Amino acid sequence: MLILVTNDDGIRSEGILILARALKRLGEVYVVAPDRERTAAGHSLTLHKPLRIEVMGPRMFGISGTPTDCVNLAVNEILPRRPHLVVSGINRGGNLGDDVTYSGTVSAAMEGTLLGIPSIAVSQLGEDRFHFETAARFAVRLVRQVHRAGLPPDTLLNVNVPDLPPGEVKGMRVTCLGRRMFDSNNVIKKQDPRGKTYYWIGGNRISWEERKDTDQEAVEGGRISVTPVHLDLTNYTALAALRDWEKRLMPPNKRTRPGRRTRSSP
Repeated sequence: MLILVTNDDGIRSEGILILARALKRLGEVYVVAPDRERTAAGHSLTLHKPLRIEVMGPRMFGISGTPTDCVNLAVNEILPRRPHLVVSGINRGGNLGDDVTYSGTVSAAMEGTLLGIPSIAVSQLGEDRFHFETAARFAVRLVRQVHRAGLPPDTLLNVNVPDLPPGEVKGMRVTCLGRRMFDSNNVIKKQDPRGKTYYWIGGNRISWEERKDTDQEAVEGGRISVTPVHLDLTNYTALAALRDWEKRLMPPNKRTRPGRRTRSSP
């Protein structure tokens, strides 16, 4: 098996090194990751400046770009052949609920999925000390299962591991994405020593929407959360409900008699 490992915390992060070491027991591992931290980079692609590749060690490459750039360069330029899987992580901190839209870790797995490669994003909850070994052990089991059984089309797995040592995890749940709620003051306004105003985006998370079988509920209960995330963001219920808008917003052109002038409508 050929496995591509990447992340958004940077190629020197502890999480990616532990993950790569654990996955080496399954096959050939290449690490292609940003040369610096790219947290919350989302699914951004570098288009307006050149990218550079730095060899960091055997099968280790640092990229001067985003996690999405790393997957693209790895698959199309660096790796000797197409990888069987893309594993992104281990992220320092959770990627729960709405985080998937901001996360560079999840976006790297998304890019792998777009390229037709089974992909997994792995995040380890924690504060000061992270139990990366817990996430790494589970990642090995999950990679084996995905390689054996495959994944549904256009689907990646978003994994969140509770802040617990390996022996204290209470199990695993297949979950849906939760929904977090912030306080109204999501922007912090301050002044620098020169009297100029600056801003910090990101208020305090105050609660989670109460729903069953969410990723947040699983990790709070000491269980590993595995959420299948689909690339098709279409709301098919709304699609059917909004069909009549087609005629309302773009009425059909009326036929006019030859030679008769009509007033153009706005």
